[in-house]
Amino acid sequence: MNEKKSVQARESGETQPARGAGSALLPPVDIYEDATGITLKADLPGVSRERLSVQVDQDTLVVEGEAAIEMPADMEALYADLRTTQFRRSFTLSHELQADQIEAQMQDGVLTLRVPKRAELQPRKIQINVG
Repeated sequence: MNEKKSVQARESGETQPARGAGSALLPPVDIYEDATGITLKADLPGVSRERLSVQVDQDTLVVEGEAAIEMPADMEALYADLRTTQFRRSFTLSHELQADQIEAQMQDGVLTLRVPKRAELQPRKIQINVG
């Protein structure tokens, strides 16, 4: 994670259970920063767009989802690696980010969130006049 003071997407240290019974899995998330904002990529295998929730409350970004494990009607799982199908992760966003401009895309079990920096904090080129 980038240690610049300009942008923070700090993970909230939580181990609280998600809504419902049981505790939630913390999905792996990669965070990238560039001059115009940050990008978060979360691995959420088995979570469909309909079972996914991305919310911002003040400066906290919360990602929650539930994986749907499809089983044929005549089969029953005897063993499963997952004890819960709930995913939950939260992050504290810097005030330098535009939380109201977040863009989200879900593809092949990977959620990509793009959070832009405020326009006044983005680098800009200054035109030099001659004369």
